[in-house]
Amino acid sequence: MRIFTEQALKEYIEKCPDSRVALQEWTTIVKKSEWKCFADVKATFNSVDNVGNQHYVFNIKGNKYRLVVVIKFTIQFVYIRFIGTHSEYEKINCSTI
Repeated sequence: MRIFTEQALKEYIEKCPDSRVALQEWTTIVKKSEWKCFADVKATFNSVDNVGNQHYVFNIKGNKYRLVVVIKFTIQFVYIRFIGTHSEYEKINCSTI
């Protein structure tokens, strides 16, 4: 998979350094993956949720952070839409991500 807008993760790591290891691990795993469907993602990351409209929510660092992405399986792209704490995620309007 290719990660589009990976810069957002790098900027978030600068803002919240304790997320570095978990986000780098997530990035490494995703880049090595060749997902064809949600079941493949779920097999890689058991805690991922499909929230509709091609959006998937990953729990990062024991659910301290939430990472929302759009996955385009046909072109092998992962688009970063949101990264933040669990409480920040709860405050946003999910339809805007």
